[in-house]
Amino acid sequence: MIFTDVSTPSQYKAFYSVASELYKNNAYYRDTEHDVVSMLVEKKSVFFRHAALIPVLITEDTGERVLGRFCMVLDQQQPDMVQIAFFEALPGIPGLGEQIFLESKKRFPGCSRLVVGLNAHLNYGAGFLCSRFDEAPVFGLPYTMQYYMDYFKDYECKRMFSFRYPTQPFFEYYSRRKPHPSSENIKVRTMRKRKLKEEVAIYTYLNNASFQNHIYWSDRTEEEDYELFKPFGPLLDEENLLIAEIDGNPAGFLLWYPDFNQLVKGSRHIGTLEWLRFRLFNPIDTFRFTEFGVHPRYRNSRVVDEMIRKLSEIIQQTPYKMLEGGFIFEENASSIAVSLRYGLRSMRKALEPYREYAVFERQLL
Repeated sequence: MIFTDVSTPSQYKAFYSVASELYKNNAYYRDTEHDVVSMLVEKKSVFFRHAALIPVLITEDTGERVLGRFCMVLDQQQPDMVQIAFFEALPGIPGLGEQIFLESKKRFPGCSRLVVGLNAHLNYGAGFLCSRFDEAPVFGLPYTMQYYMDYFKDYECKRMFSFRYPTQPFFEYYSRRKPHPSSENIKVRTMRKRKLKEEVAIYTYLNNASFQNHIYWSDRTEEEDYELFKPFGPLLDEENLLIAEIDGNPAGFLLWYPDFNQLVKGSRHIGTLEWLRFRLFNPIDTFRFTEFGVHPRYRNSRVVDEMIRKLSEIIQQTPYKMLEGGFIFEENASSIAVSLRYGLRSMRKALEPYREYAVFERQLL
């Protein structure tokens, strides 16, 4: 096989065609992340003020038949790590995982580890799907081919999970439970879309403060997060970002949004027609509990409890019957504990992970 760096318009077209050809007859695939992928692959993001990305085509030795694609990413904020992002490939390519390892080792001799499945940053997406291939993914979570795991079987597997449960038990739980007296100084508000830049700046501040010890985390800039939020402005409502304050200071955030993947099928993107369907007669029945974070200064407060109480009040006024969380790494015991605790409290039974994902890592030195 040959690895060819993408540089010409025809090569970029071939790069994007890999996914469209692979999934064209797959009823569960959704291409709603295309805009984010193209923003990064074509280097149209402020992320590249501190990072480099090389799109690569995998071809047969003759160079004529395209077998797959990936991007090699080196972020100066994580200079020891090479990332393999946006990987897609045909089945049955002998030694592909090993050849990617050798190519990375050759191109980045100063890096000590290779991570496959991290898409430039956790905020842009991560993971290969490892279960429930017969269901469409929730918006923002990956759908990939089952055989991808075989390509990286010699790598260390970092497992991730998402949890899913009905919303009604939450309503009932919080209708029974009164706020704790120590929550009196916690105010939870919705974002102000007319001041989106300011609100995103608070989100970035809390994100960076909250995830310092999270696997694969690197600090974000306000500009990077703003360019992610802005394109979804027509679909997002103020209630989709909750900000908790204690004595007027930002203490925590909770980001959620409807499963916009239910508006489309296959490789169709979310456009004007989908926006009208969503606004006029919302057909979506599931939302994604994307992420939450609490500033370390307030970890021992009831910030999470009050944000979820506010979320419960909001969701009761919507058609959403199911909740699915974002991916949680297996080693993130605290976040898993929160998911299990609220599931146990509301449904009175132990939860099991609903979907499983994986990122693969291998030492280069």
